[in-house]
Amino acid sequence: MAGSFSSAILPAPVQNREEDSVDETILIVDDSPYIVDGLVALLKRKGFKPIASHGGDEALSLLKTTAPDLILLDIMMEPMDGWETLEKIKANPQINGIPVLMFSAKKISPEEAQEHSLNIEDFVSKPVNPAQLLDTINRVFERRRDVSLEAVIAKDAGLEPALVEEYSRLRKSIEVDASLLAVLKRSSAINRPGSEVPAEDLEAISRLEEKIQADELRLKEINGRISRGT
Repeated sequence: MAGSFSSAILPAPVQNREEDSVDETILIVDDSPYIVDGLVALLKRKGFKPIASHGGDEALSLLKTTAPDLILLDIMMEPMDGWETLEKIKANPQINGIPVLMFSAKKISPEEAQEHSLNIEDFVSKPVNPAQLLDTINRVFERRRDVSLEAVIAKDAGLEPALVEEYSRLRKSIEVDASLLAVLKRSSAINRPGSEVPAEDLEAISRLEEKIQADELRLKEINGRISRGT
């Protein structure tokens, strides 16, 4: 939704970092020109190659001829919101492998967290702290590189392809679910003394915690098989 950039991105001091030499392309999708312009400036300053897009339709059109390394996608947009845009991206086999990082001031519902966790790389809440956003972007790229390397190691260890695929999925899923869990806890104020948390929020938080624990146990089991070379 349209709004001032200053209300969505917390100010951060400009730093000259000559060591920054990244060249990943990031497609920014937000219907606020102020936010898009601010993110373009921030990402350029940090060595990325940002591409501006002012809505879901424009982003989908750009993706017909452009293959970014990451899509930074806002949820609260009109007429096509971020979730619908995400669904269209993931339904297209030519672009569904591009990682998508969601960001929004909108409170994520437990249903949204459960429905979309497999299709996103992470979630950042607005107002966006530049340092937090950059850390999350770098973590997405680092995780994908790590998972690719670990998949090669798993294959060399003789792990069957289905287990290699499961390993890669679990590595991402655990981190994404942990981020969504933190968002749900923050939005429900579960850690605030005296706050009354809706029952559906408590149930969703409990479900997500159980899923993370189960995934961690399964990942540990697969790791053990990789170590044994079986």
